[in-house]
Amino acid sequence: MLIAGNWKMFKGPAETAEFCVELKRHEADFEEIDVAVSPPFTSLAVAVQILAGTDIAVAAQNVHWEPEGAFTGEVSAPMLRELGVYGAIVGHSERRQFFGETDEGVAKRTRAALDAGLSVIACVGETEAEREAGETDDVLRRQVSVLEAEDNLVVAYEPIWAIGTGKTATPEIAQEAHAFIKGLLDVPVLYGGSVKPDNAAELLAQPDVDGALVGGASLDVESFAAICLTATRS
Repeated sequence: MLIAGNWKMFKGPAETAEFCVELKRHEADFEEIDVAVSPPFTSLAVAVQILAGTDIAVAAQNVHWEPEGAFTGEVSAPMLRELGVYGAIVGHSERRQFFGETDEGVAKRTRAALDAGLSVIACVGETEAEREAGETDDVLRRQVSVLEAEDNLVVAYEPIWAIGTGKTATPEIAQEAHAFIKGLLDVPVLYGGSVKPDNAAELLAQPDVDGALVGGASLDVESFAAICLTATRS
């Protein structure tokens, strides 16, 4: 089981250092699960440095498909590898919504990262309008179709209507979506969408939920540690 924290555009290097020092104190409680944090690009180096020698991994929040080139504002997989980063999130709904990410781009970013030796958490999920229109399966099938099963690939199911809204998919909705995704692609599937300490247990107890991609609740070290501890009992 994997619990990954996506910090989005929060925590510069100083805050990241404080968080990682504190998270290390909880590491002994996480022996039976995999744990990762995804700071902003500017905070990756300090996270890697402080968490070196632990089993807590550091992942980036995005990665470009080219190893280098004239791509202002982007960061490549080789650059992340040189920093000591273990993986990257790809295709998060916020990247799709605000920055025009497409399924094709997600496929290219995923392929480049995997080929460079990074692990990838590839995000998929439907909007509220798509769910209400009965299009969830079609959306997930389209988004998953561009991915290929590999040992270092994990999919995160993030219903867009449950990200940062306080809404959470019921355990039944999560299980149904995860089972559907696994029927398309044989990889672990994380749930993301307002995961908190008080709802983590019932979500992680579902048979096809292999962990969580945690947003807001991963910004507080005690909250994140509580979710990780819940996962060790699931």
